[in-house]
Amino acid sequence: MTDTTTVTVAPSPLLPRPGAVEGEGADAGVAAHYGDPVREQRLLEEGLAVVDLSHRGVVRVSGPDRLTWLHSMTTQQLTGLAPRTSVETLVLSPKGHVEHALHLVDDGESAWVTVEPGTAPALVAWLDSMRFMLRVEVADVTDAYAVLGEPISSLGAEGEPPTWVDPWPALVGDTAAYGPESDHPGEARRWREVIVPRASLEEAVGDRPLAGVWAAEALRVAAWRPRLGFETDHRTIAHEVDWLRTAVHLHKGCYRGQETIARVHNLGRPPRRVVFLHLDGSGHVLPAAGTPLTLDGREVGRLTSVARHHEDGPIALAVVKRNTPVGADLVAEGVAGAQTVIVTP
Repeated sequence: MTDTTTVTVAPSPLLPRPGAVEGEGADAGVAAHYGDPVREQRLLEEGLAVVDLSHRGVVRVSGPDRLTWLHSMTTQQLTGLAPRTSVETLVLSPKGHVEHALHLVDDGESAWVTVEPGTAPALVAWLDSMRFMLRVEVADVTDAYAVLGEPISSLGAEGEPPTWVDPWPALVGDTAAYGPESDHPGEARRWREVIVPRASLEEAVGDRPLAGVWAAEALRVAAWRPRLGFETDHRTIAHEVDWLRTAVHLHKGCYRGQETIARVHNLGRPPRRVVFLHLDGSGHVLPAAGTPLTLDGREVGRLTSVARHHEDGPIALAVVKRNTPVGADLVAEGVAGAQTVIVTP
C-alpha cells in the first residue's frame, strides 16, 4: 500500500545542511536524516528538534462561506470552528473510500490545509469544481508556504503562524470500538505542523537541531498514526485505519461517502484492519513496506510502514484481513512480527 512514487518537488533549502541525505519516494525533496537518525529521533521526541516537512502541500481556502462549505463535503464537524483550532478531516469518494486526508486549521480569515506531497493540485481541482455560487476562494500555495513539524507540550501563542495540532493523543480513552486504552502510547508528546512562508524557512528553524523524516516516521508508527498512501490504497475506508477516531464526526449531516461510514460503523465489520507490529530485530535487514504478511503460509495482509524506533527497535504498521487472529505472530520474509490490536475485528 505504500506509495513508492517519487513526488516532484523543489528540493528544500534545508537540504544543503551538513550531513543531509535526501528522502525517497513520497518523501523526496527533504532530508531523510542528517547523519545520525537515532540521535535525531531522541531530540525530536524530547521536543528539542524540528522536522523539515516542506514537501507537504499547502492549500488556503478563504471567504466567508469556507467552513460551512468544507463541512458539507468532508467527514469532520467544521461549522463554528474557532480561530486557531485545528482538526483532521477526510475527503471520501461516493463509495466511501478515502481520497484525501486534510490537516486543517482556521485562523479566523482563511482555512489552511496541509496534505501529502503531490496531492494538493488534485484536491484544489476537486474543490474548485464544487464551489458553485458560494463565497469561497481556493488556492494551492505550496510554492509560497512550507511546513515544519515538531512535538509540543502546549499550543502556540497568539500571533504565531497557522498551526495544525494532531488530535490523536487527546482522544486516547475512546474505547468504544478500539483496543484497550492502556495499550496505546498515549503519553507521547502532541505533534504540530507550523505553516511558514517558504522564503522564511531557514529563519523559522533558527538554531534548533534538525531531524529527518525517518525520525518523524518512527514516532508516527510508534503512535499508530495512519498516513495516506502508506496505510491506504484506493479501497481504504476510514474504519480500517483508525481514522474513525480522529477524522470523522459520526453525528453530522450528509456528505459524500457518509452512507459507507454509517453502515460499516453500525455493523462493526470493516473488511481490513490496521495493526501495530513489533518486528524481530535479530537480523540486519528489515522487510520493506509492501512486503506480504503470512500466517501458516497463507497471506493475510501487507506491511505498510516500517521504522526503527530508538527504544522499541524495529516496529511497523500493517493492514491485515479483519478475521486474522489477534494473538497470532505474523511473518514477513522470514521476519516475525507480534501484533498489537488497534482496530478490533
